[in-house]
Amino acid sequence: MKAAIDHLVVAAAELGRGAAWLEERLGVPLAPGGRHAAMGTHNRLLKLGPRLYLELIAIDPAAPNPGRPRWFGLDDPALRARIAERPRLLHWVARCEAIEATAAACPEPLGDILDMSRGEFAWRITVRADGRPPGDGVTPGLIEWRSSAHPADGLPECGCSLMKLEGFHPDPARMRFALSALGLADALAVFPAAAGELPGLAAFLKTPAGLCELD
Repeated sequence: MKAAIDHLVVAAAELGRGAAWLEERLGVPLAPGGRHAAMGTHNRLLKLGPRLYLELIAIDPAAPNPGRPRWFGLDDPALRARIAERPRLLHWVARCEAIEATAAACPEPLGDILDMSRGEFAWRITVRADGRPPGDGVTPGLIEWRSSAHPADGLPECGCSLMKLEGFHPDPARMRFALSALGLADALAVFPAAAGELPGLAAFLKTPAGLCELD
């Protein structure tokens, strides 16, 4: 099975304030996104390369409760406390062409495969029943785009690109095994999490403001 990195997921407690924080760090404006009715979230986007982007996501206060845990663990009280301090890089999503077979090949449980759409975009994505990212965010979720359009295609060029992506986990060997099963061994370097450190990610972006680290 072969997958490729599709997008990074940064979560904020409130979309407008999160966008202002991120734009100050990156030196570029975020593009408008849209709403995800099935999950009660909304987003803004930033192009990082061909078919590669950053998604800033937050709970949409105008949306009804989705009746299930929101994706990326956004309903978790501990996570809400963390993103109340500042936006956090929570997860990454990998693109594939045969999502059922690719998910089945991954030793980490990725969750159910849900059909989603937003405007001209349609996709299938893995989401765990509890909403939490697989592998504490170090293992990617999977996405299969069902539309010819991809969000990055229409985003403005802004001089930002992903230089490298790193993961930190108390069981790095397990995470590397999962990445190898997905054909993503070279996409993410996984290191042991330090004592008392939460599992997580660090992305290094080249921006007009210089090299920026998001975690």
